Amino acid sequence: MKDVLALILAGGRVDELDVLTFFRPKSIMPFGGLYRIIDFPMSNLSHSGIERVGIFSQYRPLHLMEHISNGAPWDMAARDRFITILPPFKGREISDWYKGTADAVYQNLDFVSRANPELILILSGDHIYKMDYRSLINFHLRNKADLTIAFAKVPKEGAHRFGLAHIEEETKQGGKILQYEEKPKKPDSEWASLTIYVFKPQVLLDALTANAQNNSHEFGKDIIPELLKTCNVYGYTHRGYWGYTRTPLEYWQANMDLLGRNPKLDIRSWEILTNISHRILRDRPPALIGESADVENSLFYGGCTIKGKVKNSILFPGVTVDEGAVVEDSIIFFNTMVKKGATVARTIIDIQVEVGKGARVGKDGYGDLTLIGMGVKVPEGITIPEGVRIHPNINAEHFAKSEYKPGDVIQ
Repeated sequence: MKDVLALILAGGRVDELDVLTFFRPKSIMPFGGLYRIIDFPMSNLSHSGIERVGIFSQYRPLHLMEHISNGAPWDMAARDRFITILPPFKGREISDWYKGTADAVYQNLDFVSRANPELILILSGDHIYKMDYRSLINFHLRNKADLTIAFAKVPKEGAHRFGLAHIEEETKQGGKILQYEEKPKKPDSEWASLTIYVFKPQVLLDALTANAQNNSHEFGKDIIPELLKTCNVYGYTHRGYWGYTRTPLEYWQANMDLLGRNPKLDIRSWEILTNISHRILRDRPPALIGESADVENSLFYGGCTIKGKVKNSILFPGVTVDEGAVVEDSIIFFNTMVKKGATVARTIIDIQVEVGKGARVGKDGYGDLTLIGMGVKVPEGITIPEGVRIHPNINAEHFAKSEYKPGDVIQ
């Protein structure tokens, strides 16, 4: 769809993910043993035939830039196909830091105008879902909409975190938006915005220009409510899987949804594309499963060495689980080692971590998740209970105790 320009909002850190996003934006978080979260909207674009893409980066963009490369993994590197990374910049009249989602687009209107699109598709770069954007765009065109927003149903108990709409459901695909409110304290709708917007270019240009004059910088808070007063705004209802992954528990659960004989999230059928030539993925040997290994309901990839027990877990390339070690209900990122006799349960461990011999990390059952930042060296024999957060690059000698309390922060 050469008349469509896609813009991906991919620069935010997301404080709720704590130590896991100290050195990366959420969009580049590892997912599912092989992928990054941004691979999902990128793959959706590729499968939808949308091949002109701008990506707004802000917080620590290096990892994002390395992963996206020139766009070739998603077949977007050619004469008429491109991916452009759009970091903040310092200009004569505008700020050197994006103030919000709308401001990111506003500061790059020259990029948009050069593409001269008939439609502009704006996406969040940090959600887990499969969508054929052609269906969304055709819905937008049929209804002669000025703006179309994609929505999914969410449980009412957590609905206050989203922009919510009342939609006149004219068809199974959706209908006109009757009312919209950003993060209401008392939600009265279950239809949550996916931060997926289809705009007529002139409508977007006028809205951003007016918004900038008023010193406000968010689509959900100000632009959408204003457009509802004067424009034809429709809601497109997405009824498939959607993973928000804004908190450690949501991120963990979306990964766990990959497991089982009939997974809720069937990533293989989605044909998700990723940058397999990235330095952290390429040239990996086949996984090695030792004679003493016991692997149950888990995902692992090339470069893993498993000699211990792994159950209900996801291991990224380069993970080692020594003989006598146990990993359960956990997610372990690249090049991490769980040494002999150690136990890891209900924990998310970042890259290049060492869990010392005989250490006990996390807790079985339904307690809070334990989070370990990148480069940590967990001492031998230590007990790290549920809910503990360990900041990146903490060496073994910096652990002041042999046992910690649930919820402690080690920094």
